[in-house]
Formats: sequence, C-alpha cells, structure tokens
Amino acid sequence: MNVMKVSFYKEKIFSAEWFQTYATLFLGSLVIATGYTFFMTPYKIVPGGIYGISTILNHKVGFPIGMAALCFNLPLSLISIKILGKHFGLRTFICFLWVAMFADGLPWMLEHVFGYTHALAIDPLQLVPEGIDNPDAAKEGVLLASVFGGVVIGLGAGLILKTRSSSGGTDVLASVLHKVTRKPLGMMQMTVDSVIVILGFIAFPDWKTPFYSLITIFIMGKVIDIVLGGYSSDKTFFIVSEKTEEIRKFILSELHRGGSIVPVNGMWNRVEKEMIMTVVHRKELSTLRKGIAHIDPNAFTMILDAKEILGQGFKRFEE
Repeated sequence: MNVMKVSFYKEKIFSAEWFQTYATLFLGSLVIATGYTFFMTPYKIVPGGIYGISTILNHKVGFPIGMAALCFNLPLSLISIKILGKHFGLRTFICFLWVAMFADGLPWMLEHVFGYTHALAIDPLQLVPEGIDNPDAAKEGVLLASVFGGVVIGLGAGLILKTRSSSGGTDVLASVLHKVTRKPLGMMQMTVDSVIVILGFIAFPDWKTPFYSLITIFIMGKVIDIVLGGYSSDKTFFIVSEKTEEIRKFILSELHRGGSIVPVNGMWNRVEKEMIMTVVHRKELSTLRKGIAHIDPNAFTMILDAKEILGQGFKRFEE
C-alpha cells in the first residue's frame, strides 16, 4: 500500500514560509522579553518559569535577568536533548537566546543609546508617577503590571508556540520530569511553577506577591489560548425537534447557513429522531432562537460557544 507522506512542520529554507516562521519567532521573542523586563522585573512579580527565578536573582544579587535565564536554559536544553531526544529543536534554542538578548539588551539600549536614566530605563512605561521609586508603586503599579504584563507575555508566548517552538524554561523541565516520573505533564508544569511562585514569596516577603503572580499566570494562559486558537463569538446549535424539516428550511432561507442532520435516539423511550447541528455568528443568535421558538416551542436546543470555526462561510484554514 502506498502512503503519501506530507510534512506539515518543515519549511524549505529561505522560502516565504521559512521567513514568516522566523519573523514570528523573532517578534514573539521580543514581545515576551518586553513583558518580563518592563512589567515583571521592576515590580517583583514572579509568574513562575525561568524568568521568575531570574527576577528573584536580579533583585537579590543584581544578576541580569536575561543572562540568568540563559544560564538555566542552556543546561536544561542539553538535559532535554539527552532525555527527550533531538526534537527539542533548533528553533527553541534560537528562541531562548533571542529572549535573553532582548531582556538585557532593551534596558541597556534605553540607557546608553537613547539617554534614559537608569531608573527610567528599567521602568520606561512608568505605570505610576515616578515609577518604581514611588512609595505607592506597590499598591497601584503591581496590579497594572500583573494584568498588562500577563497580556504581553501571553501574546509573545502564543506567537512563539505558533511556530511550534518554545522559549525554553520550565516547560522543558516539566517535560523532563514527566518523562522521568510518569506523572501527568500538566501536574508537573503546575508543580514547578508553584515552587517558583513560593520562592518569590520567600524572596519578597509580601503576602500579596503570590496573588499578583497568579493573576499574571491566569491572564497569560488565556491570551496564549486566544493567540493559538483564535477568538470566536460564533455559536453552535444542537436542535432536536419534531419539526426538523421546518427548522431546516428556516435556517437555509432566513440565515443562509448550512449544517448537518444527525439521526439520534431518545434515551427515555428510544424513539428515533433527527438532530440539527449548525453554527451561526453571534449576530444571528437571536434570530435563530426566535425562529426555533416560533416553529417548535418544545424543541430541545443546546447552544455552545464555538471556539474556532474553519471552513466555508467562516475563517479560512491557514496555509
């Protein structure tokens, strides 16, 4: 039997897809470094990960966060290649090099090239007047930094993950622990990040520190999901009715939508019925609900959020 092999993951070097992938990786590295350098580090937020540890070292011993992260990522990468195999990949290696370079290079450029003061170079956004030197920074700036920092880092991480790469760090360590201990990967990731958040609380003895860190972690996760899966306000309808044909005609003629009709059996009496499955835009939600209510008020209707819809009439598949 002949099997056609298609590679979805490798782009021909110097092709348009290759340049797009590395441009996305470059942008993602720049964005994620900006989030850690200008939001997390100045306000002592420790959102897990290698850069959480780097933030602690930066404040306690003055070690540059990018260099600290690089010192952790290099041995982790060697360990992961040995334990997990070579699929760790060149992209991930390039990515954490870029992130480390931007994390230390951006403040240096602001201070030595653009003439910013040192205080302004490490906190150029000045989320509160006078930046981190303001006594109220701990009250106002930290919350803003945890929210917007989570958005920025999530955006950068999402862009990196879209290239099927990683910025290194604790996701690599979690994968190694998963391989060694056979524990679920999600549990290992949560355990590693939780330990780092606790270390942040010990290093910066303020009971609010872990809560700000958790806010950032939560927002990061949501933004990553949006970047990877897209945001959709479309709705999926599952309709079981005695008047399937009338509802079908209404959907086709009034909404100009398609769908599928699936044979189903009632669980109570095993009576055979038909179920309509269709997807509509949010603006069509009310029209379809009213149409169903008018045609068959007793119809069983389930409405679900459609996270991402690909195909004719909706978003095209990415090439």
